Amino acid sequence: MTLRVGAHTSIAGGVHNAVEEQREYSGNCGQIFSHSPQVWQDPNIDDENATQFREKSTDNGIHPWVIHSSYLVNLCTPKDDLREKSIDSMQTEVDAADLLDIEYVNVHLGAHTGAGVEQGLDNAASALDALDIPDGVTVLVESDAGSGTKLGGDFEHLAAVLDRSEQDLDVCLDTAHAFAAGYDLSTATGVEETITEFDDVVGLEHLACVHLNDSKHECGTNKDEHAHIGEGRIGEAGMRAFVNHEAIRDVPLVLETPTENGKSFAWNIERVAELRA
Repeated sequence: MTLRVGAHTSIAGGVHNAVEEQREYSGNCGQIFSHSPQVWQDPNIDDENATQFREKSTDNGIHPWVIHSSYLVNLCTPKDDLREKSIDSMQTEVDAADLLDIEYVNVHLGAHTGAGVEQGLDNAASALDALDIPDGVTVLVESDAGSGTKLGGDFEHLAAVLDRSEQDLDVCLDTAHAFAAGYDLSTATGVEETITEFDDVVGLEHLACVHLNDSKHECGTNKDEHAHIGEGRIGEAGMRAFVNHEAIRDVPLVLETPTENGKSFAWNIERVAELRA
């Protein structure tokens, strides 16, 4: 079983540069934004850059890739204008993934902002159903830290959207988000219980990707701030148990760890490799 671990890399200067950056970190899978995630903007990827990205990824054995959707997307929103913008933005993302031969597009469900949990989940499922998703591209619903009216903190939210949508969806589990939402991953027992619950509620067959991040905050605080692998509140014991769990061993691990204290993505990727038995 090959360890698939990589980082979120930049497309500055052209999307093909993300592959070169991934190589510098010794990653063999990865994630990108197709544009700035803080503005409503369409991807600006020309055919030449797309060809370079595809060829370099293949030549260097870097796969799979994930496109992370804009932070502005809110699938749960009851507001018609924001809903339409979110659907339009997601359509450009799945089309960009198709152009780049990227397998996954990752998205947070967003916040129901007072509409209620059930209505928010219905809104998310129907927004996803409005997409024309190309063959070979799968949308991943990401687990959330669960603050405020944001949905996706409970595994039941993820399962509900997968059940209510007509699309063939899968899930990206973020370890820092799950921990913040109350799933204790800091011990081998906690990891086993969390993965068992995920399987019971969502189904491990839907776990397509993991955002592997430690957490700067305690379990159940709903605070989303990532830490270096093994150096946060999940800690070394929890991370070791997680990356070595049989259900995780073939799942690609994408890091969104910070660059601070002299430690970068390269350090964190090496750390994951060390923890993997």
